[in-house]
Amino acid sequence: MSKQNGGIIGPDNVTTGGFNGVASGVFKLSEATKLIRESKWPVPSPFTNTVPNSVRFNRGSSDYLNRTPSSASNRKTFTFSFWVKRTKLAIDATIYNVRPDGNGANRINFHSGDSFRISLEPISKYLATTRLFRDVSAWYHIVVAFDTTQGTAANRVKLYVNGVQETSFSTATYPDQNTNLDINTTSVINLGRDLESNSDFIDMYLAEFVFIDGQQLTPTSFGETNSDSGIWIPKIITGLTFGTNGYYLKNANAGALGTDSSGQSNNFTVNNLTSLDQSTDSPSNNFSVFNPLLPTQSGIVTPAFSDGNLTSLFDNGGTNEFAMSTIAVASGKWYAEFKWVSATGTGATSVGVIKTDANFNTDPNDNGIAYKGNGQKNIGGSSSSYGASYGAGNIISVALNMDDNQITFYKDGASQGAISITADLTYYIFCSDYNNKTVSANFGSPPYAISSGNTDGNGRGNFEYAVPSGYLALCTKNLSEELS
Repeated sequence: MSKQNGGIIGPDNVTTGGFNGVASGVFKLSEATKLIRESKWPVPSPFTNTVPNSVRFNRGSSDYLNRTPSSASNRKTFTFSFWVKRTKLAIDATIYNVRPDGNGANRINFHSGDSFRISLEPISKYLATTRLFRDVSAWYHIVVAFDTTQGTAANRVKLYVNGVQETSFSTATYPDQNTNLDINTTSVINLGRDLESNSDFIDMYLAEFVFIDGQQLTPTSFGETNSDSGIWIPKIITGLTFGTNGYYLKNANAGALGTDSSGQSNNFTVNNLTSLDQSTDSPSNNFSVFNPLLPTQSGIVTPAFSDGNLTSLFDNGGTNEFAMSTIAVASGKWYAEFKWVSATGTGATSVGVIKTDANFNTDPNDNGIAYKGNGQKNIGGSSSSYGASYGAGNIISVALNMDDNQITFYKDGASQGAISITADLTYYIFCSDYNNKTVSANFGSPPYAISSGNTDGNGRGNFEYAVPSGYLALCTKNLSEELS
């Protein structure tokens, strides 16, 4: 994504993260090569992931966390910090919500217009950003810091995005000095839904949610600027005083995603989330997902996405729809798996690669190379015999070898043979079908259960089948090492 559609982490198509390798939107390896020469591309990390996990919240399954504090604490001074990767735009999505005694909701949320908002009730004070947040492939770091004892009104509520204080608001009204806010009380807290309407569930990845009771902190308590790239990255949470009601959700335990790691034992109750919703897609290692922002033009229809933009429902009854990766590659060896939940099993069902300069007004099979459900291969719109047919329940793997200019497809782990591809092009990976058929993508952080568990040669990803030697999961840490 670029800043034109709301991407705000760094300049257009610039990665975000030094050795932690966070990506800012869709980028190509040819662009990354230029960034390496300019010393702006992440270098391999000598450390483990600072933030190894996130939670994948699904709006369709009404996922949320809740907790009721046993006592009230400081209602004037406190700080929120969290990392978020959005997956669904143009919806009201409530990240934090508390509603004491039915007196209106206090919330931190993304608005349906894609601005970021802070609402304080019953005192009717609001902040709404001018900036829009529409990059569905990037991680944002958000800090909201309160201190109503401050003499200057604008200092009583401070919003920071990726380490920089936000100063441009379409609406900005601040609480009076020394106001006791209806936050940090004994009222129930919800993370991921709105209590006022019991709706507005979030659809996003959420990581490193921290609440500091009693201090108005700056972003440097939670992140830092990488000295090589100048990009804001997460740092290890250490040395902080969390306070009585403070908490730190690391999401380290897949079976207890609401566990508080602050030492205060302020654990949250998990609602509708399962262990499958723990993800390794994080601000320290950003994995590819499907891109929901493809243009809808001339009969090409965007499918419905869920599971963190990893599941695609091709819900058009008569027109092929396609889902495309957020990351395109021009060099290296890359691996991904696609599990067909349902499929027509005909020539409409396909998994393949499409060049980045393709005409997206036409069927993707006409602009790339694909393995079709009927067993044929399609090269630039021309079909011929290739391998076994496939359909619902099958996992189709893609091994894309950009160094030797070939692609190999696998059906349930069995190679269907190598196909030559045109050299010196850049490709996205795509899937296609229609008539309410569904596919789930595994670029390394799967939305479904894996029975065997295989990683790539760098120890990354979680795949059903063995990753061919030399091939890597499509994530930013692998990209940074491939290009260094």
